[in-house]
Amino acid sequence: MEILWVLMALVVFGFVLLPFLRRRRGGIELVPAGHPDAADPANYGFVREEELDIRMPGPDQDLLDVLAVVQRTQDYRAAQQLLAGTETEGELRWQRVQAFAGAAALELQQRPGGVSDTPGGQWLRVWRTEEPKDAGGAAVHAEFLVQQAWRTSTPGTDDFRIIMEEAQDACGQAALLAPGDPIPYIVELSVARGLDYSQPEFERLWLKILDRAPAHMGAHLAALHYWCEKWHGSREEATSFAEAAAARAPEGSLLAAMPLFAVFEHLPEVNLVSGFYQSEVVRKAVHGALFAVQSARPDDPMAAHVRHLLVFFLVRSERWSEAMNQLIHVDGHVGALPWTLSADPAAEFAVYRALAVAGYEANGGSPASLPH
Repeated sequence: MEILWVLMALVVFGFVLLPFLRRRRGGIELVPAGHPDAADPANYGFVREEELDIRMPGPDQDLLDVLAVVQRTQDYRAAQQLLAGTETEGELRWQRVQAFAGAAALELQQRPGGVSDTPGGQWLRVWRTEEPKDAGGAAVHAEFLVQQAWRTSTPGTDDFRIIMEEAQDACGQAALLAPGDPIPYIVELSVARGLDYSQPEFERLWLKILDRAPAHMGAHLAALHYWCEKWHGSREEATSFAEAAAARAPEGSLLAAMPLFAVFEHLPEVNLVSGFYQSEVVRKAVHGALFAVQSARPDDPMAAHVRHLLVFFLVRSERWSEAMNQLIHVDGHVGALPWTLSADPAAEFAVYRALAVAGYEANGGSPASLPH
């Protein structure tokens, strides 16, 4: 047990000193604060840590504008109009449903309400009351209940089960309102994980999604959690699911990156194996993810998710130049794995960014040599 505490202390110590990294040909050194050779991410135009947006993996200005209006006015209609104008089968609609649900859940957490106070997220309740047949509102409500279950309860408890069963009913109602929409079924993937669906039950749910959106990256990421070792599957089942998705990925799809997410979900808590991140398993998964982002549409909203995870693996693999090439695409937004697993996503991202800059400069790189 003592070795674990030692390792953790070394990691924390290293993170505290990361701002003082400097370049040195072939390696990275620690130097005093203010040293002229200290690596400085600002030299590359990167956003200051305190200005990093932790809400989303990448930019969606329309969503941000609408969220600002809804939260300022507590009027749901701008959100309703945005979802109505967003392609049903696309990744963007799923991300926006998650964002609206998350905003309502966070408001409720911050303002639970009382005798004289209106609870936060009241605009979502009004939306469902005034527009009970609106498919967008129904999908947001279902996702809101799912997020509430995970935020406020512990899996396996009665409270958790009650909220999840309510979410399950909400998914069914949303599906009836929009039979061709995959999103109610994608929301239910999280319900399936929380309510311990059997594998045949889960497979039937998954087939409904494949019938509607067979290459939906967000759906595949949600389904991967079910097959992971920490939930209802195993490392082998998760890997098999991810590799099958990558194998059938159509041209331009990000599904080729799925094996990298499977590797991430099964990383050891403390890795004592030298060279793990240079192993064939990691190299192959990283190669697939790099191919995916290079061949995907530039405006694919899921590309940012893949790029953020690539930053993590490329830094760990000491592939500094490739890490920097991913950073220039995603810097400014950190609402994605692996950063969202941290209590301070912006600080976690900043650590890896500082490492990438220091490693890049240690091997001869500079702002002038980094393509944009």
